[in-house]
Amino acid sequence: MTKFRLKLSLLFLLLIGISVLAAGLLSGHYYRQNHQEALRENMVRELKLLNLTAPWPSADDRASLKDELHRRALGLKQAAEMRVTYILPDGTVAGDSDHSESTMDNHSGRPEIRQALQAGIGSSVRRSDTLQENMMYVAMAVKDDGGNLLGFIRLSMSLDAVSGGLNDMWAALVFSLFLLFALAAAVSYRLAQSVTRPLERMTSAAERMSQMDYAIRVPEGGRDEIGALARALNRMAANLQEQLDLIRRNGERLQDVLDNMPSGVVMIGDDGRVTLYNRQAEALLGSSSRERVGRPYAEIRQHVELTSWIREGLETREPQYREMQVYYPDERLLQLSVIPMTLSGGSQPGLLLVLQDVTAIRRLENMRSEFVANVSHELKTPVAAVKGFAETLLAGALDDRETARSFLTIIHDESERLNRLIGDILELSKIESRRSPLQFSPIDLGAFLGRMNELVAPEAAKKRIALDLRAEEGLFLEADEDRLGQILLNLLQNGINYTPEGGRVQVRAETVPSEDEDGTERVRITVSDTGIGIPKKDIPRIFERFYRVDKARSRSSGGTGLGLSIVKHLVELHHGSIRVESEPGAGSRFIIELPLLQP
Repeated sequence: MTKFRLKLSLLFLLLIGISVLAAGLLSGHYYRQNHQEALRENMVRELKLLNLTAPWPSADDRASLKDELHRRALGLKQAAEMRVTYILPDGTVAGDSDHSESTMDNHSGRPEIRQALQAGIGSSVRRSDTLQENMMYVAMAVKDDGGNLLGFIRLSMSLDAVSGGLNDMWAALVFSLFLLFALAAAVSYRLAQSVTRPLERMTSAAERMSQMDYAIRVPEGGRDEIGALARALNRMAANLQEQLDLIRRNGERLQDVLDNMPSGVVMIGDDGRVTLYNRQAEALLGSSSRERVGRPYAEIRQHVELTSWIREGLETREPQYREMQVYYPDERLLQLSVIPMTLSGGSQPGLLLVLQDVTAIRRLENMRSEFVANVSHELKTPVAAVKGFAETLLAGALDDRETARSFLTIIHDESERLNRLIGDILELSKIESRRSPLQFSPIDLGAFLGRMNELVAPEAAKKRIALDLRAEEGLFLEADEDRLGQILLNLLQNGINYTPEGGRVQVRAETVPSEDEDGTERVRITVSDTGIGIPKKDIPRIFERFYRVDKARSRSSGGTGLGLSIVKHLVELHHGSIRVESEPGAGSRFIIELPLLQP
């Protein structure tokens, strides 16, 4: 029924189209014909009026006649608003309002001239060779009172206006045709749809339900069989939708839990294919769930140790708890738990892998152990010295005044060293915990470096080391003056301690362009010396706590091994950076960059 209605609608549209097209063709033909006829009659009246108001001139010779007719043609064009042409009896053009007569052909053979010669009035429609456009020509024979032919007057007008009007009519005709087609199509479709729509909706709804889209509903209509079928279909869809929503909510909650777990979770089916791969597993193992789920675990080629443990777990069905080092996508230490499990009601046994990143935990444990060991070692050395010399004094060395004085001096030095070590440990702890906030204020770096020079000058003079501390003229820096002094004093003392006698230590402070997006200017402070330098292998570790390049020299100079670590933390509290450049035997350069204004 639907196909029949569609065919009938198409036939109806075809008949309408043929009728409108035929009517348009006839209308266009009659429009053109009537318009040209009206234009011809108007031009005939114009010719008669021109002949009455401007009779054919009399002239003594042919040249004078041509001049007069040329002037008259030019004058009459404005009155008639048409092209005016005067033609002599032999066909020669004597005057033309739009073109030079000397370039125009003989007009005795023109259709309108031949017709005017026979009937007095002649007309034709053709393309002008002179003006290159379609024109209507109307010519009238001019005779004297004796009936002798004096010449012809011809008017011509472009037919472009007629063509433009006809084109407008065709545009309107085409628009009307499309409008009728659209209207007829809408009416036909509406008629067909009113019959087939209920069945089509139910068919579409059933197809969408087969694709698990249970939110679809169909209009239930009346009380007939189609309405009852629609209501039953809607009830079935509602029940299925409720169950699907419950399943989806549970699945989303489970997925949210898995994606937000701090541990990576990977599930392997009994066939060796990955069935689950959460977000943290992606981060830890360096591949996406889209690349892994549904594919064999053996394709995880970046982690050979992991695949071997999975293979062992599938074969033995025994739990495994291990740690493994991975290098992709980053170097990490992972704790792996391989747990046999049962999937889908016990029919498909598989493995559950739980991955935890214990890199930071192990690093902290190592740092704590190393720190405790270093502190114990550093504290034990001066305490052992104090204890040993005190025991010697108690054993009878007090009787020898010179020996007692020497031992007491050593005990005093070691206690001072012990005091400095405990002070540096407390200072570092205070800085790391941020228990002492910085007090920022503008600092004149020129005057500030002058005060630093006065503090370290006596120590430098003992080793005949030249000091050169300079800053750009008028350079101010926003910083905590005490902490900045602590930074520079530490670096200057290191430079003096590790520079041989007669060497040089210098400090330069200057502004440098910012490489940050905010464009804030930065101040670069460079502390350089001509000392023993630092081996390349030690440079990455010199800011670690208790790390010494030359342990014997550091202890003999009274260093605690915490100075550069304190410097690094203080620079970072100023939102700055520090780096070192050095070559053994050529000295060292510590480069500090601080923001000119604190954020």
